[in-house]
Amino acid sequence: MYFLTKGLNIMIEQDTIRLLRECDAGVKMGISSIEDVIGRVKDDSMAKVLEHCLQEHTQLHSKIQQRLSEFHDEGKNPNPMAKGMSWMKTTFKLGIDESDKTIASLMTDGCNMGVKSLNQYLNEYEAAEEYAKDITKKLIALEQSLADDLKEYL
Repeated sequence: MYFLTKGLNIMIEQDTIRLLRECDAGVKMGISSIEDVIGRVKDDSMAKVLEHCLQEHTQLHSKIQQRLSEFHDEGKNPNPMAKGMSWMKTTFKLGIDESDKTIASLMTDGCNMGVKSLNQYLNEYEAAEEYAKDITKKLIALEQSLADDLKEYL
C-alpha cells in the first residue's frame, strides 16, 4: 500500500510541476506578445485593455513562479521556435498594416492558440493538484477575456 500511495504522490507532483511549467511558458508568451504591440496601439481604450491584461498576466506569473519555487523549479520559457515565429508574424503583418485592427487580429490569434494549448495541458496533466488546475483555468480565462475584449477592434 505504501508503494502505491508513494507512486500516486509522485505522479501528482510530476503532473503539477509539468502543468505549472506550461502555464509559466504560456504566461511569459502572453506578456511578451502584449509588450511587442502595446506601444503601437493608437486607440486609448484598446491600449487600456492591453495594459490591464498585461498587469493580470504579470500577477499570475508571480503566482506561478511562487508555486514552482516550492518545488525548487525555475519554470519554463516559451518554445524559442514558437516565440520566433510569433515575432516574425507580428513584425511582417505590422510592417504591411500597422493598424489597431491588425494588432487585435494578431493578439486574438495568439489568445486562441494559448487557450487551445492550455486546455490540452489541463487534460494531459489530469493528476495535477487542484491549485495548479485553477491557475491554468485562470490563465485560460484571461486569454479568452482578452480575445473577447479585442473583438470590437477587429
